[in-house]
Amino acid sequence: MELFLSGKHHTLIVRIYGELDHHAAIGIRESVDRELSRTGARNVAFDLSRVTFMDSSGIGVIMGRYKVTKALGGRVILYGANEDVKRLINMSGIGNIAVIADNEEAGMREVEANV
Repeated sequence: MELFLSGKHHTLIVRIYGELDHHAAIGIRESVDRELSRTGARNVAFDLSRVTFMDSSGIGVIMGRYKVTKALGGRVILYGANEDVKRLINMSGIGNIAVIADNEEAGMREVEANV
């Protein structure tokens, strides 16, 4: 698993490469929380386009970041997920609390439209 973090318009963009499972979840959670504190971002956008596998630990990472961003007045954005990951997201109910988009631009537009 590889992780790349960058910022854009009060949003921390999290690009995950590989599996988002129990082993990766701890590092992702710590890295994202640290960057949120450091940068002052209030939104988190997860680029899932290169995630090959995700389990309930990945859902936990997203849910935890939802709680953090909600407290900051922000949102969680998910985009680029493959069909297996989309199915897990839908079954978990995360689609009811996060912005689900096909790509980064669409997700950012959705967040900006609902400010």
